[in-house]
Formats: sequence, structure tokens, C-alpha cells
Amino acid sequence: MKCPKCGKQKDRVVDSRPLRDGAVIRRRRKCLKCGARFTTYEEIEQLALRVQKRDGSFEIFDRQKILLGVEKACEKRPVSLQAIENLVDRVVADLVRRHGQEIPSSEIGEKIVEGLRMLDEVAYVRFASVYRKFRDASDFVHAVKKLNRSAPNSETLPLL
Repeated sequence: MKCPKCGKQKDRVVDSRPLRDGAVIRRRRKCLKCGARFTTYEEIEQLALRVQKRDGSFEIFDRQKILLGVEKACEKRPVSLQAIENLVDRVVADLVRRHGQEIPSSEIGEKIVEGLRMLDEVAYVRFASVYRKFRDASDFVHAVKKLNRSAPNSETLPLL
């Protein structure tokens, strides 16, 4: 690795830690020339994934787009960034296993909805309302009722 301070390529790894359930390795490095410390991240290079849109067209897969959508749904909720990252990693890995390099957009949305349902109920309803294009309050009521039916203790969630 090239040192960001002096530009030399002589360094040593001081510390390595796995992140995102082992999908990424964070390495702390020390330049042997100037002594500067810096961090690098190592992850498996994914093959070029494509998303098949509802109209049949394709676009390049963008993990960041999914991450931003989930973060928005979890805004002001007690959900850590690590939990969000793990959810997105699990969803992407599952979709690649099941579909290879061409992933239907509908599958991405459904997997995120399922994951959010287990992670945070409010985030689930927020994401579902956008993804499933809720038209009015009755769509929200239906989503909450569905949550109540699937909850282990249906007394815990109030109905609207």
C-alpha cells in the first residue's frame, strides 16, 4: 500500500479486524519510511451484478442505493449502522446465491422488507410504505395488522 503521507510503498500491518460478519477486513498499517499510520479495507471483489427492473431493462447493481433506503427507513430508530450493514450484506449474499449475476428488483425489495420486519417494525412499515406504494391510511393499517398477526405476542403491538 502507498502511504498517504509520504507516498512510499513500504509499510507493515499493525492490526487486522474482520467487519460486517467477515465480509470486510480492516487493516491498520504503519509506514516504515515516515511512521504514519493509516487504515485500509479489504473485501472480496464482486462480479458485476445487474438488476432487472420491472420494465425488463437492466441497470448496474448499487449496494449503496439499498443501504441508503434501509438507513432512511431506520432513521431515528434504535437500529445500529452495523445491524443495517449486516442486513444488506445478508440480503445481497442470498440474492446472489439464488439468482447469480442478474437479480430481479422485486426480489431485492421483498428481501429487504422481510429483513426489516425482523429488525424493527417501524422501519419495516416505513420501507414497505414506499416500496409497496401505499396509497392511503388503510394500507398502513393493513401492514400493522399483518405485523400483529405474525408477532409472537399479538398484544404487544397496538392496532391503529
